[in-house]
This record gives sequence, structure tokens and C-alpha cells, in this order.
Amino acid sequence: MKQQVMHIGLDDTDSTRKGCTTYITALLVEKLEKLKATFLDYPKLVRLNPNVPWKTRGNGALCLRIKHAAELEGRIKETTVRLVEEHSDLGFKGTNPGVVFFHNEKIPEDIKVFSKNAVTGIVTLKEATSLIQKFGGEAIGFKNCRGIIGALAAVGETFEDDHTYELIAYRVPENCGLKRRVDAASIFEMDKLTQPYTFNNVDSEKGRVIITPRGPDPILFGIRGETPGIVKKAFELVKPLEKVERWLVFRSNQGTDEHLKRAATLNQIKPYQSIVAKGVVSQSPRLVPLRHVIFSVSDETGEVDCAAYEPTVALRKVARKLIVGDSVEAYGAVREASPGKRLTVNLEKIKVLSLAPKTVLQNPACSKCGKRLESMGKNKGFRCKKCGTRFNDARKVQATVERDLQVGLYVTSNRSQRHLTKPLRRYGLEKHGAPAENMIENWHTP
Repeated sequence: MKQQVMHIGLDDTDSTRKGCTTYITALLVEKLEKLKATFLDYPKLVRLNPNVPWKTRGNGALCLRIKHAAELEGRIKETTVRLVEEHSDLGFKGTNPGVVFFHNEKIPEDIKVFSKNAVTGIVTLKEATSLIQKFGGEAIGFKNCRGIIGALAAVGETFEDDHTYELIAYRVPENCGLKRRVDAASIFEMDKLTQPYTFNNVDSEKGRVIITPRGPDPILFGIRGETPGIVKKAFELVKPLEKVERWLVFRSNQGTDEHLKRAATLNQIKPYQSIVAKGVVSQSPRLVPLRHVIFSVSDETGEVDCAAYEPTVALRKVARKLIVGDSVEAYGAVREASPGKRLTVNLEKIKVLSLAPKTVLQNPACSKCGKRLESMGKNKGFRCKKCGTRFNDARKVQATVERDLQVGLYVTSNRSQRHLTKPLRRYGLEKHGAPAENMIENWHTP
């Protein structure tokens, strides 16, 4: 029986009111197993550029890579399209599903580049359809067909560099929209027992769980980690207080910083990118209005603002301690300029490279006993409280003071991290060039 490889890409099936493309993927896995398809990898959950204005929530696209009997090709495609039609929120204005079928066993470099560009910048439907036509793929789009872009990008993501895993557990349909019920204590215990190999389970600053989403989607919770085995172990430690309909392990680019693109100079920065850019603090931090911290950095090519918003907490504290002359790297999303506001980097991380000396004016010391003098009033000189000596012509002196800030990397609090932001817990655990692990048994139920 002749076998062939197929990549199935899916995107833009959900809305802010219901649905989830990962859930459709979970349903499709079950259908494909019944058709005797063999999975060549875990389903891929690819987070695309988080700054595109038309994203729904996490801007995630999905891909399944399978091997199947050649005569089943038609049934597989029909099954996929039917599931997308049945479970997409087609009545919502911003939902524009796309499905891509791709048959080449090896993904062409052009499509890999397209995928990378979809994570770091803006790509177009015209580019996507041109590549699909060039390499003999097949695309099915609904409404304005924008989901074809993400579907092809998911096909093109081969995870040859760093990657992570996520186990997602889903609710029964009748519970969707209700408050999620999971034993919080078991999640804190799970985090403790599996660290550092799982991440972003809890917010220790606020003492709350962050693996449960808040929207009306069918996800009960999702656990992210370094290997399929560790996220499954973590899942077994969590105690749900409502029925789990199904669960599934995904391979993902979440927590990898894949969205960040280094800008050699500040004048290379463009809106909607996520960048890493070096500069020197050129304007002191200021509070806007009284919660967010804004400061400016410059280089020989230009100047941009950097914003540490109130929810970032740790970054906001660091930003307030910067002074003019500090050298930093800013990591974050670029917001386009608007009237009265220049191009702004919404910070995800700050790397303090070097600290400028901080000087303050101090009262001089007594030349007789060394005690710090006290002022006798404006332009009236100083006196020593200890020995009583007066110094009518003395002036304040400059002194260098120790900075309440260290050189190093600072990351936004985990509760405000984007899906792609690499948390501190992952530093040193990256999988650069490491081969993918063999698939574990029982990586989904049912």
C-alpha cells in the first residue's frame, strides 16, 4: 500500500467569543487516527507575530504532519475541511479560516523563510498563495481567506532551532464560558516538583495560577515545558475539579523569543516588529500618567521611546532606576508613531549593559573633624554641628553615589509575558540544533 506524507496547516478559526484552533486540531487528530494515519511529529502550535493588528488572541497557527495511505488523501482533506467548517466562528467578522495541504516530504527553504517572516514581521496573502502555487500545495480559505497566511506559516515551521512543548487539556462543551475549576494548590505543587523544566505555571508575586485562560474558549489549562514527558508528568500532578474532555501534547515555539529580531541601529526599527535594539538612555524615565514608565534611548542614527507598562511590574521598577548615559538593550514590540508620540518599544525585557556614574550634590565635610556640615540657610554658608566651626564661603560638592541597579537581564513578570517571550527559567535550557525527541506513547487522549 503506497504511503505519502501530508502537512496540514490550520489558522484563524476562533474569535473573541468562542472557539480555538488547537481544539479543532485535537478533534482532527482523533479522526486521522481512525483513518490509520501515522503522526510524524506532535501537532505544531506556532505562535506568529504577536503585534499584527488583526490577531484574535494568541495568534497561534497549527500544523499536523502525517503519513497515510495514498488512496485516503481525499477523505483526509474532506474530514479536515468539514471540521473547520463545523467548529469555526464563521459568523464573527474577524474570523477568516484557512487550511493548507502540502505534500512534499521536505519543506522548501522559501516556505521556511516565509514562516520566519510571519513570526517576526508582516507577510501577505499574495505571498502565501504564490508560494503554495509554486510548490504544488493546496489552500482552502473562508471569507477573506487571511487564515491561509498562518496555515502556510505553520507548515513552514520545522523547529530546527529552539522549541518547547505544551499539554493542553480541554473542557466538556457544557462548561465553556463558566469559571474554570482546577485545584490551585495542586498547580503550585506541580510547579515546585517540575521546575525548571516547566514554566509560567504560577505567578509567585500575586500568588495565583496562570495556566488557566480567562476567555470563553474550550481550554481548561495548558502546561508548557521542555519535553513531552515533563508536561505529561505535570499534567498528572494537577487536580482538575471539572471533567476533562480530552488532552493533547503540542510542539511549539512558545517561550523561545523567536519573534525578536535584532536591529543593528535604531533607524532600522519598523512598526509591528518585535526587536532587540541597543542604545544609550537619552531622556530620564518619566511616569505616564502615574503608573507607566517611559524613557528614551538613542544611538548615532536616531532616538526612540521605551515603555514599561504597569502590568510588567519588574521592568517598571528597573526602568525607573535608569539615568541618562546608561547603556541598555531594549527587547519588545514596536508601536507605530502617532501625533505627539514617537516610535515606541513596548518592553518585554531590558538588558542593562553598563551604568553611568550617578552624582549628587552634598554638603561638604568639616576640615577639622570630618563631620558632614549643615547649611545655615541660603547663601549663609555651613557650620559643623559637632565642633561648631563655621565655613561662610563653603559650597556643596559633587559626590558619586552607588547605584541601586545591577548590570544584567530583566524580564517582565511572568503574568504579563507574551506566548513567545522566553522566561528566565528557560535560560540555559534552549535546544539549539538538538534533534527532536522520539514521540512518547499516549501523547493524547482520546
